[in-house]
Amino acid sequence: MHYARLSLLTLALLSIGFGSAHAAPFATDAAADAQAATWVRQMTLDEKIQLVHGAGMGVSPVGGASYIPGIPRLGIPALASADSAGGVGGLNVPDSKATQFPAPLALAASWNPELAHAYGRQIALELRALGFGEGLGGGIDLAREPRNGRTFEYMGEDPVLAGLLSAARTRGTQEQNVIATVKHFAANDQETKRFTSNSIIDERTLRELSLLPFEIAVKDGGVGNVMCSYNLLNGIKACQNPYLLTDTLKNEWGFKGTVQSDWIAAVNDTVPAVMAGLDEEEPGSSDDNAVIYGVHSHFNQWLKAAVQSGQVPMSRLDDMVARKLRTLVKFGIVANPPKAGGTIDVSAARALAQKVAEQSMVLLKNHQAALPLDPGAAQTIVLIGGHADVGVMAGGGSGGSGVQSSGAAPSANNPVACLEPKSSIGDMHMMTGCATYFTSSPLAAFKARAPKANISYVDGHDAAAAANAAAKADVAIVFATQWTSEDMDLPSLALPNAKTDPANQSYDQEALIRAVAAKSKRTIVVLENGSAVTMPWLTQVSAVLDAWYPGMEGGPALARVLFGDVNPSGKLPLTFPKAETDLPQKQISTTSLDVVYKEGLQMGYRWYDARKIEPLFAFGYGLSYTRFAYSGIKSHTDAQGRVTVSFTLKNTGDRAGAEVAQVYAALPASAGEPPKRLVGWKKVELAAGLAQRIDIDIAPQRLAIWNVHTHQWQLPAGRYGFEVGGSSRAVEPLLTETRLTGSML
Repeated sequence: MHYARLSLLTLALLSIGFGSAHAAPFATDAAADAQAATWVRQMTLDEKIQLVHGAGMGVSPVGGASYIPGIPRLGIPALASADSAGGVGGLNVPDSKATQFPAPLALAASWNPELAHAYGRQIALELRALGFGEGLGGGIDLAREPRNGRTFEYMGEDPVLAGLLSAARTRGTQEQNVIATVKHFAANDQETKRFTSNSIIDERTLRELSLLPFEIAVKDGGVGNVMCSYNLLNGIKACQNPYLLTDTLKNEWGFKGTVQSDWIAAVNDTVPAVMAGLDEEEPGSSDDNAVIYGVHSHFNQWLKAAVQSGQVPMSRLDDMVARKLRTLVKFGIVANPPKAGGTIDVSAARALAQKVAEQSMVLLKNHQAALPLDPGAAQTIVLIGGHADVGVMAGGGSGGSGVQSSGAAPSANNPVACLEPKSSIGDMHMMTGCATYFTSSPLAAFKARAPKANISYVDGHDAAAAANAAAKADVAIVFATQWTSEDMDLPSLALPNAKTDPANQSYDQEALIRAVAAKSKRTIVVLENGSAVTMPWLTQVSAVLDAWYPGMEGGPALARVLFGDVNPSGKLPLTFPKAETDLPQKQISTTSLDVVYKEGLQMGYRWYDARKIEPLFAFGYGLSYTRFAYSGIKSHTDAQGRVTVSFTLKNTGDRAGAEVAQVYAALPASAGEPPKRLVGWKKVELAAGLAQRIDIDIAPQRLAIWNVHTHQWQLPAGRYGFEVGGSSRAVEPLLTETRLTGSML
């Protein structure tokens, strides 16, 4: 009977588009809880301890980041996890055919929840094929500090954009019987002093901004694993913080999954961590008395002793174990354990990687329609710099590419040699300072797409030679790179040069761009970057395309966008400032451990709006090869307080394209909020000349503020304004207003 029910449910799920033919259906909460409780009653103390910590680094039979052995006598499978920010990779993953997608920040630039779902699904399929039941991607800390080395791993500066895309990715992953993770909980917004820094944030800012994407991921995405962060939050280690882990995550949000520590140094005291709500320590160890990277583990012998002495109640350990077990049951790991040696549909996966790259690229400037290029013209094109002859850049560290290694330099798979291997500026030097690249040559892709053109490459080391080559060409395309990585923050948002990044840059990129622009008829700049970039050379060039870290199909994707086969539709998920003096935090201190969020609610675009600072490029900004017009905006409010904003969107240009139509709300003045916040959006594809009536529903939660007196979400009473446009600073925003009755949510 059990197998019959399972088969019928599987068919039912497939019929409505969930999962794949090989995915087991989700168990009900009641069934998962009951099975977990039954197992807990049957387990010995040693077996319970075994399930709440990793077995140590490098012990997994399939590689990856962690491994928890199963309990065969009870039918509990082992669980291996792997880094998977943009594909199965990171550290300790054997060479494989795993797909390396564009970075999560690039995915955020697509503003496409359906694409995020597909991204999560494909990475899950590949995790399972390699023997992993848990993916450790899913970073959603906000880009409060754009110089943060992990900005590329996250989803931008807005909590609703990050939260909803994370929820979509989570569902795509977990439907394939792989546990998804969101991290780093919470306020882990820079890498400098990352193990000891103390994020000081007021309660309202914490709840409305830093914690909101996690709340959305838990409630809307149903995520199974939440990884707490290295930093302290208001004086308490995040992985030992009861307000975060128990009061908010478990009790208020109803999270039933596992709270997992970040790797190495996230825990410094056994009993406070357990009693605060931490359920699993990683990477763990077979011996808590051993020293790994200068620290001890805590959840093996030391936790056992704490239970035996009564410092940790058995009921708390049982809860930790039950959470792990019910998660394994809930998401089909028990019914369908992953096995290494599976197959990956490389063709389909790479097609998706290219689609993500194409949808995520943001056209920042296009003076006098410098783009797209004509693939059929007999023109001379010179590609300059950025190693565009061999590949495209990827981010570094555990959230970086599959060719990244844990040694002094990237592996032999890297097509670009490191210039000066050295440690980072972090306070525990675990990562290399050398950039990684995918062998996806823009030069080769351009030649394949435009066979009639005369296309060549100049490395950019000699600016004068590059400028002379540009002067002889019809088009010069300069590839500019900005390498970012875990364990280090950027010294500035300027394009790196030989002084600021000696491991990866042999020349001054900004001087190269100026030299080329001075002699070229048409200068295009392609950015491969992990965060915002300042552009003092912007007025001198014809066009700028932001490709982010575009993944292993970045070369072909760039060719299709630049030659017009794909109309760019990406929008910025974070603000690009004109200068770093415009940032709330003028510099990242290398001495103070306190990181004070002085800007409060004015984070990201809210800061620029409230302070009336003109950004270089606004949040939500992105051009197209066509044009879009908005008209007829109206709003309607139903009895439950749900607002629907309606408008007509028309493609007024001469080619098909997609527009991310964004809705921003201005709350009543009495609410004390920044000028506006993103409350909804829709990515709409339209043929040339066509118009479509768009409805965007806005739940009351998107309009709420955090009441620090009642410690609840509150919908303020008063008049709300709604703005619709193509960015947070649309040139001609369309306005409508509605009045809402205040209430607690």
